[in-house]
Parts: sequence; C-alpha cells; structure tokens
Amino acid sequence: MISDEEQTLSDGYQFAHTILNSISAHVAILDRDGFILETNKAWRNFAHQNDLRVRPEQLAINYLEICEKSSEDTAGESREVARGIRAVIAGDIDEFILDYPCHSPHERRWFSMKVTRAVDTDPVRVVVSHENITRLKLAEEEGRLYAQALQAEKLKLEEANTALKVLLKQREADQQDLERKVLANVRQLIAPVVEQLAAQDLSPFSQELLATLQLRLAELTKPFLQRMTAIAAELTPQEIEVASLIREGKTSQDIADRMHLSITTINFHRRNLRRKLGLNKTGTNLQTFLAGMQD
Repeated sequence: MISDEEQTLSDGYQFAHTILNSISAHVAILDRDGFILETNKAWRNFAHQNDLRVRPEQLAINYLEICEKSSEDTAGESREVARGIRAVIAGDIDEFILDYPCHSPHERRWFSMKVTRAVDTDPVRVVVSHENITRLKLAEEEGRLYAQALQAEKLKLEEANTALKVLLKQREADQQDLERKVLANVRQLIAPVVEQLAAQDLSPFSQELLATLQLRLAELTKPFLQRMTAIAAELTPQEIEVASLIREGKTSQDIADRMHLSITTINFHRRNLRRKLGLNKTGTNLQTFLAGMQD
C-alpha cells in the first residue's frame, strides 16, 4: 500500500505528463549529456508519421548525437542546433532559438526550435520544443510576393507617367508650333489679300462677305493670340521694345542705334526672348515667330 506522499507524487507526475501531452509543440526533455528522458505525444506522433530513421521519441537516445551525425543536406543546421543545446546545458546562454525548414515530399513546412533549461532542477534538465510555424512562413512569403507585385506595378505606373509627361510636353510643343505657323500664315498670306479687298470698291453684298471673312479669321486666331499675349506678359519692357523692332524686320544694329544700346546688349535680349518664348533648340526664326504675335 502506497503512502499519501507517494500518491501525491504519483498524481503530480501524472498531471504533469498529461499537460505535456496536451501541448501542440513537439517537446522532449534532455539530461545534461543530451539523452532523451521524456517526450510528449506530439513529438512521438511526428516521429512515426514522418518515418524518421532514428526515432528520437525513444528514451535513452542521445539527441545531440542525432544532430551531430545528420546527413550532409542538413549538417550545418543540425550542428548549429547541437552547439545551441550544449550552450544552454552549460549555462552560457538562457535559451537557443532557430527557425528552420523541414519539407516533406508532399508539403512545405517550417518549424521554430526553442531550447531552455528547466527551472530549479538538479541535475540539469533541458526542454527542447519544435513548433510548426508553416502558416506564419507562408503568410510572410505571400506578403513578400504581394509587396514585390505592388513595387512592380508602382514602377510600371511611374514609367507610364514619365512617358505620358514626355508625350504631353511634345504635344504642347507641337501645338505651339502649329499655332505659330497658323498665325504666320494668316498674317503673311491671308491678311494682305483681305486688306487689298477692303481697299476695293465693293458692292454691299461683297462688303458683307468680307466682314464675315474678317470675323471668321479673328475667331480662328483668337485662342492663339491669347496664348502669345500670355507669353509676352513675362517679358520686361525693354525686351518687349526689342521684340517689337525685331518683328518689324530691324537688324540688331538698327535696334542698337535706335535704342542707344550696344550690339552685345541687343544680342543678350535676343537670347532671353528665345528662351522665354520657348524657341531654344527649335530652329524657329525669331522674327517669323514674333510676326505672328498680337500687337
């Protein structure tokens, strides 16, 4: 017949064993030499389900030797585990943690290993646990892939935006060039003819047609002239005077004499006019461009 003290110890051991078997992590208890003293149900089930060559759920198996004699594929990782366990046993570190892949032919898996010393035990006991973290790793991998996809889309959008800006800039330049050509053609080719017609002794009907033509030409050129006027607003008073004389066909020397300035100053104003009017590197004649601008 067992004593009450022995019964209490037995009940306590049974309770601890029940709790150990209830833990989802694969747990083994090692002694200071690395021998397995106890394993829980999860550890044993994993060993059987994966048909391990040396089943570490068996008691009195040296877990350190299993790690140190592992295959070449996992040699580096297993030896790191062995070093970590020895460091915990020696008291050099409080715990050792390592995440590692453990793929099977049928699925990809990852585990997190944690090694700690059992509290207040003499002799030394070490708890080794392996927790399945596959869901976490797959979620992290999915997150990385999603982030990479977002970055790729961002780069595509940035490239498309850059290309669109280039196209819009070119479109604006083409539009300005068209406006200049239309204005120049109207002023140089059509306006003189209209002026000659206006000077003729026209019938009332012809005069009405001429007035309609002049109105239509004004409507046609109005948007272009408004743009040119807005550009001219950026010019200084002296630049406007120089531009007006250039438009009349005056040479730089003529303008310098008339404004009592040096040729160098006039050429400086010419460069500024080309820059402000967006004519640099276009090959557009400054006098032709100015001839199409509103007075």
